[in-house]
Amino acid sequence: MEFGLSEEQKAIQETARRFAVEKLLPDYQKREKTGVIDRDLMREMGSLGLLGCDLPEEFGGLGTDFVTAGLVIEQIAYGDFNLSYLQLLASLLGGIVADFATPELKQEYVPKVIGGELILSLGLTEPRGGSDAAHLICKAEDKGDHFIVNGEKTSISFSEQSEMMILMARTNPDETGAHGVTGILVPLDLEGVSRTAFDDIGTKIVGRGQVFFDNVKVPKKFQLGEAGSGFTQIMTGFDYSRALIGLQCLGAAQASVDESWQYVQEREAFGQPIAKFQGVSFPLAEAETYLSAMRTLCQRTLWLRDNGLPHTSEAAMCKWWVPKTCTEIIHQCLLTAGHYGYTTDLPHQQRLRDVMGLQIGDGTAQIQKMIIAREKIGRVALQY
Repeated sequence: MEFGLSEEQKAIQETARRFAVEKLLPDYQKREKTGVIDRDLMREMGSLGLLGCDLPEEFGGLGTDFVTAGLVIEQIAYGDFNLSYLQLLASLLGGIVADFATPELKQEYVPKVIGGELILSLGLTEPRGGSDAAHLICKAEDKGDHFIVNGEKTSISFSEQSEMMILMARTNPDETGAHGVTGILVPLDLEGVSRTAFDDIGTKIVGRGQVFFDNVKVPKKFQLGEAGSGFTQIMTGFDYSRALIGLQCLGAAQASVDESWQYVQEREAFGQPIAKFQGVSFPLAEAETYLSAMRTLCQRTLWLRDNGLPHTSEAAMCKWWVPKTCTEIIHQCLLTAGHYGYTTDLPHQQRLRDVMGLQIGDGTAQIQKMIIAREKIGRVALQY
């Protein structure tokens, strides 16, 4: 594995860094109060190549490798954890559309995702069990030239703001497992679609909620790939998104650590900067160590993907370890600021609330550890 970055990667990383520090970071907390994504900022991200940079050039992407997409999401999350979700979903879901949609749908929708004109959401989780993703209840009945969709999806990011959803629905009523699930690209302005929002403690401008389908007629042309292949499409994508999620959380934690280093040099106690006290500086030194190790793990996972090598276990490691550790690091930064850290004046509390959610979303720590055990010793590690 090559640890250095190419000149192209450095240039894209610097573009993302400058945008994050100059445009996003100053108003990170202010944007939380709006409750919605700033579409102008989203389009600006698109114009700079910061959405789906790994998607094909024929659709307006930069055609970069996966490592570069990771560099971008870390920098965006440094400035605003919530806006980094746009890059995450552009790469994950935009990639599924680019790979499996009809040529006409690819040309119509992928450029809009890359340009910041369209938000895609993922319709996978259902009320009966988020982690039991193979046994979905939501049904799409095949009527020849269209589907009739009925069911409910829950815990959906951008539940009220997304224009389209990659819906995982059961199209084969005789198959109860993964083989009966098909991916369908669903416009969310169709008749019979309704949505609600949860009152979450974090990621408020992303928004999470429920999407209901009541006899929704979806033209057959919106089917993604072969019937019954939806579960494989999204599970393969999760090996990618889990590494990106790690870097997303890492970017936010790095911002809090950088701010804490500055604070401990300026804050004085007993006549000297508190940075001189090892009880203050050592936790930050430990945080830098963990951040460096986690960054290496996430980037190596993306490097494995770039080189067509297995990376399911590594992706699961990224997903359970990095959000948990970054939450702990941000918490320590909040404590380092003392009473001031406990106010809403500083951004640590918002990052803590924002990052914490990814200890749950996209697969809990328990599920990730099961995946790692399965990859190590096979299905004997799984209980039924």
